[in-house]
Amino acid sequence: MREVTVVPYDPYWNVLYEREAGRLKQVLGSCLIGLYHIGSTSVPGLAAKPVIDLMPVVKQIEWVDSLNEQMARLGYIAKGENGIPGRRYFYKGETVRTHHVHIFAAGNPEISRHLAFRDYLRTHPEEAKSYGELKLKLAQQFPFDIQSYMDGKDSLVKELEKKALRWQQEKS
Repeated sequence: MREVTVVPYDPYWNVLYEREAGRLKQVLGSCLIGLYHIGSTSVPGLAAKPVIDLMPVVKQIEWVDSLNEQMARLGYIAKGENGIPGRRYFYKGETVRTHHVHIFAAGNPEISRHLAFRDYLRTHPEEAKSYGELKLKLAQQFPFDIQSYMDGKDSLVKELEKKALRWQQEKS
């Protein structure tokens, strides 16, 4: 059973991202197009589960399937699409998660969705603050129930995502 832990923002998360990004770049090599720090740990000031989310963008998603052994050597467990078509998902840490890797091929709409959500929260600190407060409350309320924690933040995440995508379109 994994404990749901949400902590105040830690600037060291960026260092952890950079270290892991370097490792992933070596594994992904010439297939890699871009690599992004996403999720709550990528938003300064936002309370988060202390899990670094990385999003590599590659030329061909099917190619990633041949890297499961190399990813395992880095400590990752491969989960395939894990509910999102066109994604390859890996996580590190069986009981205490430390990293999530969400790999997509260039052009997948999930890429812009993740980046819009991150960038929106980075530029709208009041929205990020209310999201962080909700996450802290839910983690206290459901310390050993990740599904209830996720369900509790679902409607706010969807609302923020809609705002982020609208905001992204207006900027373009």
